[in-house]
Amino acid sequence: MRRSAPTCADGPSTRLEPAPGPSPAHPEPVPRLTPARPRPVRRPEGAPLSTQPTHTGTGQPTIDLHTHSTASDGVLPPAALVAQAAAAGVGTLALTDHDTTDGWAEAATALAPDMTLVPGLELSCATAAQDPAEPPISLHLLAYLVDPAEPALAAKLADLRESRVGRARRMVELLAADGHPVSWDEVAADAAGAVGRPHIARALVRAGLITTMDEAFTPDWIGTGGRYWAGKLELDVTDGIRLVRQAGGVPVFAHPYAWHRGRTVGPETIRAMAAAGLAGLEVDHPDHTAAAREQLRSLAAELGLLVTGSSDFHGPSRGSGVGAESTSPEALAAILAAGTGCAPISGAPG
Repeated sequence: MRRSAPTCADGPSTRLEPAPGPSPAHPEPVPRLTPARPRPVRRPEGAPLSTQPTHTGTGQPTIDLHTHSTASDGVLPPAALVAQAAAAGVGTLALTDHDTTDGWAEAATALAPDMTLVPGLELSCATAAQDPAEPPISLHLLAYLVDPAEPALAAKLADLRESRVGRARRMVELLAADGHPVSWDEVAADAAGAVGRPHIARALVRAGLITTMDEAFTPDWIGTGGRYWAGKLELDVTDGIRLVRQAGGVPVFAHPYAWHRGRTVGPETIRAMAAAGLAGLEVDHPDHTAAAREQLRSLAAELGLLVTGSSDFHGPSRGSGVGAESTSPEALAAILAAGTGCAPISGAPG
């Protein structure tokens, strides 16, 4: 098949009506989730929801549905990411940069024969903590096959990207005010796309202030709530789910129980997200323990949610390699059947 840029689906019949009311965002108070009418995932006939472990180990092409490029905070340009994924045996790859679709076109031009690209993004969201005195809890939604031109989603993505830049500037200012040799020009030059915390972390490594990027994401530096951390705009997760659905996309909760990253939500929040239209849980993720995977797989079975597995790949020097975790073919088929905002893209047959 000839490669082409992602194409948006036609017709208003695929759209869900937006819920009324404003879209609150962090750092302002975020309302608690309120259950809405469920919007079930449409599965192909005969394709059951998979609740089995998604890393196959069978030698079949891997299905990796969570990766990042230089369009956000990844290390590799989209084309190089696709090439590395192909070399690693990935047959289906989702590009899910933070709050942007800018890498889609380049990734599509680099597809290997018989390789499929699932266009996506990772949406910055938050929800209220159980204790009203605590700040909202940040979380991410993987949004597959959305229409990037859908007005409401496009406007929110622009707001989120602008907030990311302002946040990064503020963190650099805080570092510079304490005499650390980190400048905005240096950080911005390192970012081919949106500036994020990894770009600041790399600047800290280059300056000799830390030895590894992981050290940057601690309270001493730019870890959440840390000395040089600054907040950014985050959508209320209910609004985020609604926006993804309205744009014809399929929302999946990214790394829900990555406990070592900071505060996470509990089962009741995930149940409310499912009632609001969540389609799946990213269960098999490098940051999930065996216990976390077991709990999430059980919760997905209870709620009828898809189970996915992904590497969350950012680059060769950051965490697990591309294709380290995989999604089942059944779950992929369900996502492709449910997404109406744009189409997956295939490379030319070999």
